[in-house]
Amino acid sequence: MEHQLPPEGDWRSWVIMGGRGAGKTRAGAEWVRAEVEGARPLDPGRKRRVALVGETFDQVRDVMIKGESGILACSPPDRRPTWKATERKLVWANGAEAQAFSANDPEGLRGPQFDAAWVDELAKWKKARNTWDMLQFALRLGEQPQVCVTTTPRNVGVLKELLASPSTVLTHAPTEANRANLAASFLQEVRSRYAGTRLGRQELDGVLLADAEGALWTTDMMQAARVNAIPRLDRVIVALDPAVSAGAGADECGIVVVGAQTQGPPQDWRSYVLADRTVQGVGPTGWARAAIAAMDEFGAERLVAEVNQGGQLVEEVVRQVDPLVPYKAVHASRGKTARAEPVAALYEQGRVRHAKGLADLEEQMCLMTPRGYEGQGSPDRVDALVWALHELMIAPAAQFRRPRIRAL
Repeated sequence: MEHQLPPEGDWRSWVIMGGRGAGKTRAGAEWVRAEVEGARPLDPGRKRRVALVGETFDQVRDVMIKGESGILACSPPDRRPTWKATERKLVWANGAEAQAFSANDPEGLRGPQFDAAWVDELAKWKKARNTWDMLQFALRLGEQPQVCVTTTPRNVGVLKELLASPSTVLTHAPTEANRANLAASFLQEVRSRYAGTRLGRQELDGVLLADAEGALWTTDMMQAARVNAIPRLDRVIVALDPAVSAGAGADECGIVVVGAQTQGPPQDWRSYVLADRTVQGVGPTGWARAAIAAMDEFGAERLVAEVNQGGQLVEEVVRQVDPLVPYKAVHASRGKTARAEPVAALYEQGRVRHAKGLADLEEQMCLMTPRGYEGQGSPDRVDALVWALHELMIAPAAQFRRPRIRAL
């Protein structure tokens, strides 16, 4: 497959980033073979000293060397190297060698030197920074030392910096790209569980997800919030963050559907984010129709709309579509972060859950920080979510905390 082929040109690092089962290990093993093997079994190849670096020695041996897609399995009988377990080394008949290293022992790379390296699952290493740095100092043989990195993406600094380097080339593939070699039951199971989720974008689509430093929400929080079934709800509302412009370059119009169980005291209430129906470039009538369609789809009792920018126009547009829609206008008197922080606290308390299909909303959430939104454009989906949870959870709970005046 195309993403498994070495890139052309002058590069130092080749990163193969993909979903689970996308064929990354096979690509790494074949690259090592292509570099160390010559035209005939005893002919020298382009590289002679290779570092094989995985999270642990066992993973290097069991996955990169002896695994079903590892170097030994990919090698024909006349080119198959010998595994010397006591030396933790592969030796080819032409004299090339590949030595195994654990990322848990960065100091093990101090001293040896190489002209090539295959690094597997860099993004999950606990000592990624130190191990990667030690490897760079060891890649000092030959005219053009190179490293192949095969990894599922995770938002870690060493991977982000590697991808930003001008000497790095990236190829990418989702799990689906290798479906011919994967069990149909595996694909069906992971699709049903993770399709449309933030974790699915990382583990299946091979997308590097960005959590801003100090974000109010994190990828782990999003995964913890996910549920597969929605219980019976007492209230459902649709929140609307209108866009005042239209066209391809316009901001999105955030439309989020949230329901809640509100029986008992406020500390027992739970909310469920049911859907994200955000639209872009459709104009006022378009977003009004989309919001009302979401109300009809989920049986919502009220439409809550922020009116800071549109003012009275927002309600007028909505009522042109449905004159009788239950409507509430809300006006932001504080900044986005100040409004979002109490909502983030509900997530920390485990009182908000997410249905599937909210990956775009979750992406924005993980870019909201106390300093503001660190993504592109405006966080319209998050704004709509915040208004919905204020309406369902925060504002009603405040009524319980207000002191009652005793009658004289």
